[in-house]
Amino acid sequence: MTPYAERPYREGVGIVLVNPEGLVFVAQRIDTREPAWQMPQGGIDPGEDPRVTALRELEEEIGTAAAEIVSESAGWLSYDLPAEIADAIWKGRYRGQRQKWFLARFTGADSDIDIATDHPEFSAWKWADFETLPALIVPFKRPLYEAVVREFAQEVLHLRNPAVNPTR
Repeated sequence: MTPYAERPYREGVGIVLVNPEGLVFVAQRIDTREPAWQMPQGGIDPGEDPRVTALRELEEEIGTAAAEIVSESAGWLSYDLPAEIADAIWKGRYRGQRQKWFLARFTGADSDIDIATDHPEFSAWKWADFETLPALIVPFKRPLYEAVVREFAQEVLHLRNPAVNPTR
């Protein structure tokens, strides 16, 4: 197995899914004992466009792709897995993920969301205030979520209140 420090990052996407009230979708991971909330995210298949990946991941993880992509992160954001768990995730091939993040407006109804998918990843879900997300997230992903909140804060505020002019 490749030593941890020499492993590449897995390329993926993350989705900030905002409902009409300006709240953001988060879900509790099914595979952890401690609370581990996150927004939908996943790996990019070879040759797949990241925007296509974002909508595919929504469908796979929450049962619906009823969303309109509003914007994307200016660059790629990454996180490192803790070394003590890295060998058990993705067969130990990666040290973490390098992600393109997308802000999406949810165009469906809450009843469209079904986390009991063919390969469930979540045990519960809720809408949360965007600014509170980093406090809900496992510590090793917290810096990435803080960066996502900084990047999309104005645009989420604009989705919540269209009178606010988003500027990046």
